[in-house]
Amino acid sequence: MAKLATPSRPADSKEGDFEDLKQRIHSKLVDKLDLSRVGELDGDTLRREIRMVVEHLCDTENTLLNRSERERLVGEVLDETFGLGPLEMLLKDPSISDILINGPKSVYCERRGRMEKTNVVFRDNNHLMQIIDRIISKVGRRVDETCPMVDARMADGSRFNAIIPPLALDGACVSIRRFGANPLKLEDLLHFKAFTPEMVMLLEGAIKARLNILISGGTGSGKTTLLNTLSSFIPNTDRIVTIEDAAELQLQQDHVVRLETRPPNIEGKGAMTATDLVRNALRMRPERIIIGECRGAEALDMLQAMNTGHEGSMTTLHANSPRDAVARLETMIMMAGFELPLKAMRTQIASAIDLIVQATRLQGGPRKIINITEVVGMEQDTVVMQDIYRFDKQGVDETGRAYGRFLATGVRPAFMSRLEASGVRLPSSAFRERIMLED
Repeated sequence: MAKLATPSRPADSKEGDFEDLKQRIHSKLVDKLDLSRVGELDGDTLRREIRMVVEHLCDTENTLLNRSERERLVGEVLDETFGLGPLEMLLKDPSISDILINGPKSVYCERRGRMEKTNVVFRDNNHLMQIIDRIISKVGRRVDETCPMVDARMADGSRFNAIIPPLALDGACVSIRRFGANPLKLEDLLHFKAFTPEMVMLLEGAIKARLNILISGGTGSGKTTLLNTLSSFIPNTDRIVTIEDAAELQLQQDHVVRLETRPPNIEGKGAMTATDLVRNALRMRPERIIIGECRGAEALDMLQAMNTGHEGSMTTLHANSPRDAVARLETMIMMAGFELPLKAMRTQIASAIDLIVQATRLQGGPRKIINITEVVGMEQDTVVMQDIYRFDKQGVDETGRAYGRFLATGVRPAFMSRLEASGVRLPSSAFRERIMLED
């Protein structure tokens, strides 16, 4: 019987030889580098000179590489030296919104709302750990066996999370949520039909009239992007203090103070939580406080700030609906350790929050604002809310992408008098009950 061919082996062997060659050249390059001179050259000049050295090293190896393979080798060695190794190829692709690494040999990405496996691999777990250390060391974070999880921000503003062995069983796992150096603008979100012009007019008026806004949504629903976009409506004269776990917001105003939490040191001391920063922010004479995300006890301090002269503040939290967002706020207030009666908590919430904006990621990838909900007040022990605009999902098309329509409910917000007192005039037709846009 004829022996069956295994065509994958030669390709795997060739790829292995390529990786070995790349490692050898990279090692020789490190030996040849004059570190004292490296610091004196600017980035472009240094890269050109290093490229010439790498090409010379390729010549000395006497390997049979064609032009494209040689160019690939030089590019990958430069990425290992100056950048983030195998990640560089994915980070250069603007269509990729998420990069998910499940160990050194399994790398996925989300491109235009769809998840796909990539051909990118790392040599081994140590190689992946080197890249992780290169990213987090730039922002003063650390990850090791005593602290095996880390949140950080990358140079382009992307959100970075890593969890390593022993907690991750199959090697280090990395999640990168990309925002890019040029964040999405209002025109982009309108083009993608994330919301309608009428919804934008209302949100712009609410921010100018200093209403307190809560942006709610699930993971990957676009909360931070929406917060960035809405913050563009804040007047340039306002003093803004932002508080985040990993600095991601990219506000365009001049008078912005950016604060970032700090994890404990190797001795377990020195941590600075969001609660600490919110309390300190109150002493910094802010006109608006923006919290990147409420996760715990800082929610109580945020609500108190909103109730004591810091109108126009904004934050985000994880919840599946406006009603769930109120319930989550109650839970987070309890995390502060105070035994407040339920009615007192709800009164505090109803008094502080004026508007809840619910974002979601629909099947197939589109991100939409599915509710703009006004918090009207309290009725007995219940927080009273009413939808002003909402998105009605109608089905899924043949490509697996959800579609629906934006509706105006016919409700005129109770805060319209506050908008008008601030000089914001909205046409009455903006609230007339109708279908505003079909997608």
